[in-house]
This record gives sequence, C-alpha cells and structure tokens, in this order.
Amino acid sequence: MDFKIVLEHGEDGWLTSTCPSLPGCISQGKTVKEAVENIKEAIELHLETLAEDGVPITTKNKNSKELLVSVKI
Repeated sequence: MDFKIVLEHGEDGWLTSTCPSLPGCISQGKTVKEAVENIKEAIELHLETLAEDGVPITTKNKNSKELLVSVKI
C-alpha cells in the first residue's frame, strides 16, 4: 500500500513525519532518510493495530482535501 507522508522541519532541528490518512501516526528523525524510515515503521505498526482491532484500512483520509495554492509576495 502507498501512503502520502508529510515532513516538517522543527525549530529543534528534528523532522516530524506524519501520515495524513492515518490520524495519530506520527514519527520523527534527525535526517530525511531517518524520518522516512521511522514513519514507515510507524505506519506498519499502525496498520497492524488496525488489523488486530478489525478496523478497515484505507489509504485516503475522507475528511481532508489536498490543494495547491499560489501566493504572490
């Protein structure tokens, strides 16, 4: 399964990684590589928990919409 992830630089130098289609699935890393590896592991564990609890797995968050906007500065 493919999941969209979001990486954000924190003021502390760490990267926070989230998976918008899996609310609460959050990780972090010092580098992009580490943050991506960590969120992949978090997603796997999250999916295992959903499966154990009998919750359907989806790759899309039905409550969100992705848009790209242009802003003039």
